[in-house]
Amino acid sequence: MAAANAPAGLFDCRDAYVRAVEELAAADNRIVAVVNDSVGSSKLGKFRDRFPDRLINVGIAEQNMVGVGAGLANGGKIPFVSGAGSFLTARAMEQIKADCAYSEQNVKLCGISSGVAYGELGATHHSIEDIAWLRAIDKLTVIVPADPWETAAAIKAAAAHDGPVYVKISRMPVPELARPAGAAFAIGKAETLCEGGDIALVVNGTLVHRALAAAEALAAEGVAARVVNMATVSPLDTDALAAAAATGAIVTAEEGLAHGGLGGAVAEYCAQHAPVRMRMLGFAGFQPTGSVDWLFERSGLTAEGIAAAAREMLALRG
Repeated sequence: MAAANAPAGLFDCRDAYVRAVEELAAADNRIVAVVNDSVGSSKLGKFRDRFPDRLINVGIAEQNMVGVGAGLANGGKIPFVSGAGSFLTARAMEQIKADCAYSEQNVKLCGISSGVAYGELGATHHSIEDIAWLRAIDKLTVIVPADPWETAAAIKAAAAHDGPVYVKISRMPVPELARPAGAAFAIGKAETLCEGGDIALVVNGTLVHRALAAAEALAAEGVAARVVNMATVSPLDTDALAAAAATGAIVTAEEGLAHGGLGGAVAEYCAQHAPVRMRMLGFAGFQPTGSVDWLFERSGLTAEGIAAAAREMLALRG
């Protein structure tokens, strides 16, 4: 169901996240939650009430939070370490690297309200560098879900995966994407949401529904755009990328830094294995204070912005 504060037909992925964690916890007493005084923003209030002995609030101490999570994993628990993406990743990077990834601890890191969801709070609260930072860390799986269904599926897949995982969870209202019956999420597998041979739009997170709208606009102009939801940034689905490159042009789009993020990951693969013209859409650097919609529009992270980038790439191909 839609969140109370989300417009009709749009959903807050945090709700799908907490429902999935509660469902997992009901079936497995190894599931615990660790938070940095973020029970409210992580929407874990019901989890706390239902499992009071399985929520650990360390206060505003992200390094401790990740360390506690790693310790719990070492003791056989499956901890979901939950906090604002900007603070979880920036403040606790050493603990993520050494305590979780290097030590191969079974910790599930949940970056809440990621991207520019905090809008008016400015660059200190924007989490746009997280994917660029984290995909450089060995043995860390990185997932950026697109909608409530994929968020819940990613959380369940993360719980079943033996090893550290980072899931980037949006609070920005997004629509539920149309999927065929029996659709399944798998770590490391991309999802082709729209077939097309003229150009590929490789996207994830909150940009997926915008890319689908861009593909619809392009189709009205006679352009068949393939839309690839690359939810798992590390490890990449290289088969899906090879198919995308075969169209002759790729546009990537993400709610984060393209240089180093999804765009960087796609470019690295294509440069070595499937050279192709590319355009990478994302934030260019620190973003000013402003509404989420304004921040997206000024960086071309809209359906029209993605379609315009695709037209530019097609024009270059001649």
